[in-house]
Amino acid sequence: MKFLKNVIKTMKDTTWLNAKETRRDTTTVIISSLLFIGFFVVVDWVIQSALSLLV
Repeated sequence: MKFLKNVIKTMKDTTWLNAKETRRDTTTVIISSLLFIGFFVVVDWVIQSALSLLV
């Protein structure tokens, strides 16, 4: 029971993000993911091109 009481206390003490902060963070994650995808697409294309020149 002590554990559950501590969990409830911690949940009450937690500061949750509001809608604006959640939207901002979600947008940041999506943009970062798209940038990483673009980077890896370019790197993959360069490696494939370099390997095709060797063969």
